[in-house]
Amino acid sequence: MSKFDMVKPYISDSEESDTETEFDIEQLGPLEPGPGEHKLQYNYCLWFAKKGCHRTSITQVKATEQEYGKSLHIVGRCASVEQWWSLYCHLIKPTALKPYRELHLFKSGIKPMWEDPGNAKGGKWVIKLRKNKIDRAWETVCMAMLGEQFLVGPEICGVVLCTKFPFQEDLLSVWNRTATDQASTARIRDTLRRILNLPPNTPMEYKPHCDSLKKSKTLLNKS
Repeated sequence: MSKFDMVKPYISDSEESDTETEFDIEQLGPLEPGPGEHKLQYNYCLWFAKKGCHRTSITQVKATEQEYGKSLHIVGRCASVEQWWSLYCHLIKPTALKPYRELHLFKSGIKPMWEDPGNAKGGKWVIKLRKNKIDRAWETVCMAMLGEQFLVGPEICGVVLCTKFPFQEDLLSVWNRTATDQASTARIRDTLRRILNLPPNTPMEYKPHCDSLKKSKTLLNKS
């Protein structure tokens, strides 16, 4: 299997691409840096989704955890700086994605789902950015995570980009393991402001995943 085989469902970004061959992340062997490559502190997986991670509509909420997991497509993996750039350079830019698409760059072993044990007790910082800034922001935040610039150790789980329509803004979020760790969540917030050079009045919202799960249950009870 080549890295380009894994990227195909993402590159096409069409409704028909759901019929492409799926890759079971659990069946993939361990990934190691190549000779002379610069090893990352953690291995990462890049995921692509068409149905939206927020699951705020009744239809999305009714989907079981297993069904939602099937909407996630594994795009590729990286264990070194060189592997990341090799993958990244073959991806289309976020601004070229269709509306309501998502990219998830997460540590290996953590799926980009609220219910995953690595995420269940955590939360996320969410920033709205204009579409003309989202390409650079996505690259900057991914590189900051890979380079351990957040300085919170294993607290970081991953980064998520959500494209929106017809709005002029997309969503960028950073997920962490422990919503109650105020020191780490504050450091993640401050690092995001610094690396993205955000004006002081830029709104940022922290959302614990437990609140999202409670909202899902409420929607289910009303349906």
